[in-house]
Amino acid sequence: MRFMIYDLRFMICRLVPGMKWCVLRALPVVVALGLILSCGCRRQKDRPTVALVMKSLANEFFKTMEEGAKAHHAQHQDLYDLKVVGIKNETDVIQQVEYVEQMIAQGVDALVIAPADSKALVPVCKRAMDAGIIVVNIDNKFDEAVLQDKGVKIPFVGPDNRKGARLAGEHLAAKLKAGDKVAVIEGAPNAFNGIQRKLGFEDAMLAGSISIISSQTGYWETDKAQPIASALVNEHPDLKAILCANDSMALGAVAALRDAGKLGSIHVVGFDNIAAVQRLLKEGRILCTVDQHADKLALFGIEYALEMLKTKAQPTDKETPVDLITAETP
Repeated sequence: MRFMIYDLRFMICRLVPGMKWCVLRALPVVVALGLILSCGCRRQKDRPTVALVMKSLANEFFKTMEEGAKAHHAQHQDLYDLKVVGIKNETDVIQQVEYVEQMIAQGVDALVIAPADSKALVPVCKRAMDAGIIVVNIDNKFDEAVLQDKGVKIPFVGPDNRKGARLAGEHLAAKLKAGDKVAVIEGAPNAFNGIQRKLGFEDAMLAGSISIISSQTGYWETDKAQPIASALVNEHPDLKAILCANDSMALGAVAALRDAGKLGSIHVVGFDNIAAVQRLLKEGRILCTVDQHADKLALFGIEYALEMLKTKAQPTDKETPVDLITAETP
């Protein structure tokens, strides 16, 4: 260290001819003081930083998730620092990958992610783990085969989407009779939770001997689901219900039925229990939805990430609550 400082003095004298040697004799003190201050800063900032990377903040579900995370952090600011980012559109996978890379570069301690794609986000999350970052998966489960291929274990903290969709499907089936026709508007085909919800709807319809005459993706979005629902109503005048893999698409289905003058004659099922559907539930425009508690889902992941940072425990999945919501739900 002493020789390094001497060399630094010599270099400065060569670069700045007017600089006096006596001035540079103080350099060790300046360097030492800088080290002390920087160490002090690190000691003061001894809380871990948790990054929450979400899907589309245009979707009310993820806005609610963000608000829940920030409320939790406000109550626990002494325990951790929080960074929150979310992509603009549900399908903007590249942007979400870039957000994770930013969090790696910023040196966060833990990453809690609701991936837009169950497969495409695994490699960048592995890079985060290789950099020493704890990764927790929420909302949309990573693809198990891809995790195995990459040789990583990332815990999933979230609901059983198939079970939740089956609850909604069973509630609908009780209103129908065998042979009735229904349609499904799916989530994004590259999303595990969308696939599971479709399977849950199918489980309930099969059990009730109800016919699914169409199943198409609305990519989670209202404006994509609405024309699909409009076409379904026109092509199948005897359609009895439309099961939507999230509430945003259910809103699109309701808009299509309103335009067609068929509100109330065709049931609509949703998933997520966002605020925008709660009035429609009471009015009978939507038959039911499923609450996976968006306001708590992120904090479940954050709390587990903090636990893993503290205990260094091996990652395990944790199932969170899922509940059927109808007009009769208090």
